Amino acid sequence: MAMVSSRFVFLVSICILVSQAIAQPDFLYSFCLDDKGNYTSNSTYKTNLKQVLSSLSSNTEIDYGFYNFSYGKSPDKVYSLGLCRGDAKPDICRSCLNNATNLLPLLCPNQKEAIGWYDYCMLRYSFRDIFGIMEDSPSFYMWNPFNVSANYDQFSQDLRTLLDSQRGQAAKGGSLRKFAAGNATAPNFQTLYSLVQCTPDLSAQDCSDCLAGAMGYIPKCCDGKRGGRVIRPSCNFRFEVYHFYANASSPSLSPVPSVSPPASNNTPAAKGKESNKSRTVIVVVPIISFVVLIIISFCIYLRVRKPREKPQSESVDEISSVESLQLGFGTIKAATDDFSDANKLGEGGFGVVYKGKLSDGQVIAVKRLSKNSSQGDLEFKNEVLLLAKLQHRYLVRLLGFCLEGIERLLIYEFVPNGSLDNFIFDPIKCVQLDWARRYKIIGGIARGLLYLHEESRLRIIHRDLKASNILLDFEMNPKISDFGMARLFELDQSEGSTSKIVGTYIRDNKWTKE
Repeated sequence: MAMVSSRFVFLVSICILVSQAIAQPDFLYSFCLDDKGNYTSNSTYKTNLKQVLSSLSSNTEIDYGFYNFSYGKSPDKVYSLGLCRGDAKPDICRSCLNNATNLLPLLCPNQKEAIGWYDYCMLRYSFRDIFGIMEDSPSFYMWNPFNVSANYDQFSQDLRTLLDSQRGQAAKGGSLRKFAAGNATAPNFQTLYSLVQCTPDLSAQDCSDCLAGAMGYIPKCCDGKRGGRVIRPSCNFRFEVYHFYANASSPSLSPVPSVSPPASNNTPAAKGKESNKSRTVIVVVPIISFVVLIIISFCIYLRVRKPREKPQSESVDEISSVESLQLGFGTIKAATDDFSDANKLGEGGFGVVYKGKLSDGQVIAVKRLSKNSSQGDLEFKNEVLLLAKLQHRYLVRLLGFCLEGIERLLIYEFVPNGSLDNFIFDPIKCVQLDWARRYKIIGGIARGLLYLHEESRLRIIHRDLKASNILLDFEMNPKISDFGMARLFELDQSEGSTSKIVGTYIRDNKWTKE
């Protein structure tokens, strides 16, 4: 392999730094309201907007999470509102709003009115006075991809009772905070968690009406789902079957320390005429993102590698060193309910992947290699040995394996959001991959590859890297998976050759592995 100039190394560094700088992991959605008017780059309105956003992000006196600033004179006066989630402590609130004040003008570079939502905060600005006015548009909703397993009617009734109770609590809140959060018992021994919030400049009636209207979208957005949320400019609510907020249930409470919840494993759908404009901005991102991904991957492949000490010789055929990870077939059969179709997550060239739950409650993903799979014992042992030795936040974690009779099973950590291709090629789910989140995924993949190629105990070339082999966790962090085709290199080896083409290609419009 030819030596690479420092220009390529510099390019890799810049790519990764850019992806880190602009990635906002809790960013949800934004609307750029073109029909409300635009401003020019040298206009008074832009100057006033910078002043408003600077005042909002630099304010350290407000500790209750609601900001209301305006600056300038009509017709160039700018009004702004900032609202943090009721359970967010001040430093998390300010950090979120600081991100929002930097990102939203970049997403909406010329619009006089824009609104952006994060998991912990919301930011609005406009040329018109928006204080004390209840607005239900533009809005969007998101849902958990997993369905309620049973007793759907009872689940829906329990959810409605909980949200109605919290709606009343939030509406009674004062001018600093209209927020309520709590939980209730749901069917099948589940606990249902939810929160509701209004901007505190609303009257009690307006808050109640806004939330009631938002809850009316439940049959459209989240029918039969384990979680969901509806977000409007003046109010929002969210529910899940896991604890995603800090313990704050009364609107009269002061903000309490926040726990870091898993990023929503939800899929958004925009509503209102403005949504098409916002989606237009987002749709062009895949081209840019994947060009950057190609550049990063190419540069990493070509980076100059410094020789390091060789570890003791190890054979990928030797599996005895990972015997402690071996699980019995009966254990996995019970965990997956006898490999039932209800637990089926997907199917690839090597077999079917199932969701399972071990006796200790740990959720797992089980890859059951097909009996006629092209992956033989060598590839199976290869993947077990490699994954057992690899530990990195951007690589899927191997929990165990089973080699019993004709059964060959790989047990992985369960990654709830599935594979990247399910988001890229789904017309609804792809909206969730905003430009900041895409750069975050790209950066994670690049760092995972860098670890495989240069930083791990073994030097590994994946050889089948594609969107379906990139899994996404609760926080949409990427995890590289499927090492059945991986090639082991010596630590000081900079090039190699193979006698056979491997990976994935298209045959008769179907993905096929060789």
